[in-house]
Parts: sequence; structure tokens; C-alpha cells
Amino acid sequence: MRVIHDLSVPAFPGERAVITIGAYDGVHLGHQAVIGEVRRQADAQGARSVVVTFDRHPASVVRPESAPKLLTDLDQKLELLAATGVDATAVVHFDRELSQLAPLEFVQRVLVDCLHTSLVVVGDDFHFGHNREGNVSSLREFGARADFDVLPMSLVARTDGPDEPISSTAIRRAMAGGQVELAAAMLGRPFEARGIVRQGDQRGRQIGFPTANVEVASFICLPADGVYAGWYQRPDGATHMCAINLGRRPTFYEHADKSLLEAHLLDFDDDLYGENAQVRFTDFLRSERKFDGIDALRNQLKNDVDHARSVLTD
Repeated sequence: MRVIHDLSVPAFPGERAVITIGAYDGVHLGHQAVIGEVRRQADAQGARSVVVTFDRHPASVVRPESAPKLLTDLDQKLELLAATGVDATAVVHFDRELSQLAPLEFVQRVLVDCLHTSLVVVGDDFHFGHNREGNVSSLREFGARADFDVLPMSLVARTDGPDEPISSTAIRRAMAGGQVELAAAMLGRPFEARGIVRQGDQRGRQIGFPTANVEVASFICLPADGVYAGWYQRPDGATHMCAINLGRRPTFYEHADKSLLEAHLLDFDDDLYGENAQVRFTDFLRSERKFDGIDALRNQLKNDVDHARSVLTD
């Protein structure tokens, strides 16, 4: 997949493009359905298939005090978009100046001048531009003058739970409740947190359960505090079953500043410090709680490891 950063010049001289636009945070099943339609339409037209997205969530610029935490950082988002088979992703640098741009000026600059768009495929709730003033109707009006069509798609509905469409917001809500299985059903894969393994206080090693302390960026959305089963992937691609503790370790600390992600790799004993980790959450095991002492905690950790092994090998 080609990644386009310079949007000031034609991306595909002499060719047309079928495109979609959005934050695409999480690249969930709803997003994948839209991209699948982009690819089908592009194949039928002999055009390029392109996702137009942003280098940060627009809300982080226009309303930073209430901007959502992200399901994927930019690197992971690009990896997931590449896996859809799309020809290219155009990454728009979103800043205060762009946020003030009139919707149709953005369309002219990116869709017309850069991508020579023939068709735009979007969800039927699509909004864009300054104050979200642009919508499917205004995009269609502009397309009639700029020689491109607009195809709105119905949002993909959840197959379980409430009668609502799959969305990044619904996934964040599931994560906030520790429902990583539900989040995975909407993402089409387990939620994955990435970060560098840092040296911690080594309390886990002292009680017989060494952990990789994974430092995750503060803008990433994590599940609710608790204990989970999952998979740890190393930079060489090797994966290991793990029991994951996400929380503030109340047995040891009265008031921790933030939650810590600790992964205990099953049947593993090696140095992980400094490496990039990918931790996938597959099953919620229990909520975090304070124990009366080290022995009680050690016994519970043994049960957690056994429980994790059971669900991961089932």
C-alpha cells in the first residue's frame, strides 16, 4: 500500500480514484465494509482505491478537552488499512488551520486536485469540514460540479447486543466496561495495545510471577482495570500466551497515579526490556482488587494464570 503525505500534487497523474474519508480509528468491521465497497467500485472502474484519513483525531485539535482516546495509533492504523488491500492511504496533517477550512475547499484541495476522485464512498452519517458543516448532501452537490459521484452506505449493525451500528464509540464503551470480547467482535480481531517494555519495581518477579511492564501511550484507549487473558507478540513475530494485569496495584499502592499494563508470559523466562510489545486482550478474567497480603495475592495470581491458560487453549 502506498502512503501519500504530500497532497499538494496529483497522486496518480492520468488516473482516477475511488475514495473514502474518515478518522478510521480502529479500522473496525464497519470501516472494513466501506473499504471493501471502495475496492469493488475501483476495480469496476479501473481506478485506484484510496482511504483519506488524518494523522491525528480531528477532535484532538478542535475540542482537545473532550477528544476520545484512540483505539489505534497512526502506525497501527496504516498497517490495518494496508491489510484491507486498498491501493493507497492519503494521510492529511490535521491542524488548527485545516480545521478552519471550509468543507468544499478541503474537497477541492484533496479529492479533486490531488486524487482526481471519481467516486466517494462514505457512511450515510458522514460529516466533514469546519464545524462539521459538510455532509452527504453538500458533498453530492459539489461532486456534480467537480465530476465525482457520492455513494452513501448504511452503517454495519452489531450482531449481538443493542440495536446500533458498529462504531469506534461503541468499541470504546465496551472497553470501558472490560468487555474485550465484545470489542473484538466489532473490531474483527482482539484489541491490541502496543508499547515499549520498561523496567518496573520487579514485585512480580519477587513473588514468582515476573511481568513485562508495557508503557502504552497516554492517548491510547485501554480496557477497564482488571485481569485478562491474551497474547503477547515480540518484535520477531513470536507469540506467547499471557495473563494481563491492567490497573493500579492496590495491594502495594494506596494511590497510584495511573494504571499499569503488566503481562505475565506463560512458560517463558527471558529478558524483554526495551523491546516493542504487542499485547492482545482476548478474555476478561476478573476485576482488580486489593489483597490482604503477599500470600493471598500469590495464590490468586496462580489461579489467574491457570484460568488464562484454560481459556487460551480451549
